[in-house]
Amino acid sequence: VRVADDGCGMAPDDALLALERHATSKLSSAAELHHIATLGFRGEALPAIAAVSRFALTTAADPAEGGLKITVEAGRILAADPVPRARGTTVEVADLFFNLPARRKFLRSPETELRYAQEALWGAALARPEVAFVLRHGRRLLIDAPAVADPSLRLRDLWRGCDRVVALRAAAGEAEAQGLLAPGPGGRPVLVFLVNGRAVRDRLLVGAVMRVLREAGAGFGGARLVVELRLPHDEVDVNVHPAKAEVRFARGGAIFGLVERAVRDGVAAAQGRVAVRGLEEGPPLGVGEAPAGAYGE
Repeated sequence: VRVADDGCGMAPDDALLALERHATSKLSSAAELHHIATLGFRGEALPAIAAVSRFALTTAADPAEGGLKITVEAGRILAADPVPRARGTTVEVADLFFNLPARRKFLRSPETELRYAQEALWGAALARPEVAFVLRHGRRLLIDAPAVADPSLRLRDLWRGCDRVVALRAAAGEAEAQGLLAPGPGGRPVLVFLVNGRAVRDRLLVGAVMRVLREAGAGFGGARLVVELRLPHDEVDVNVHPAKAEVRFARGGAIFGLVERAVRDGVAAAQGRVAVRGLEEGPPLGVGEAPAGAYGE
């Protein structure tokens, strides 16, 4: 696995520090624990991955001063060499779990692991439409999502066949749910949830969406849906899962209702509105009387 970006890169000292355990906190005070706004891992992702693979980190903050390549094997730094590189960072991981065969046997098939990687990238790409994402596997180009200003274009780039995309939105106080819905019959819906810019899996959110889609009928059985929640950071706990893939809401019931309302509005927009030009009213019925033709008469 090779991941390269054109971000700000790291200075040599920071690059070496990033491979130390317990070195990833971006907090400067205890009060910030209740207002976490970064996407950083709990568990020190870089040293954890480097401990179970043949690992290389290449980074440069200032191309004029050159970059640094750090080579690691099973958690042991083998070399730290100056190299030329444009500004940004590259991480390369090979032979995952080569030193832990008991863990390696629990990896799924290459196809399944590739799908996991692709789904992870979908979440990141949908959260940041202004950033371009490319995913290659061997000679295959699986994702080519250029930077866009319109998030609906990002949805079309990631999921081919989304001919019609409608926006959805609902707000309550400081909380807001917005997103995109692409109707589709049959199959299973594909759902992506973002909370303050972080892709998450959440049973509460899935339940709110599925309830609406089931009521909407067959035309939404294979819908593709992105729901993004924006709410104050102190109303969501992002530290309930080692990889921050799950969150906990301070007001779960209110969030359920907010998402349900947003998706319901999106479904209504996708179904369209039918204009009623006239309404014919008949005489009132007597007690127990059925209208003519009610039973096939």
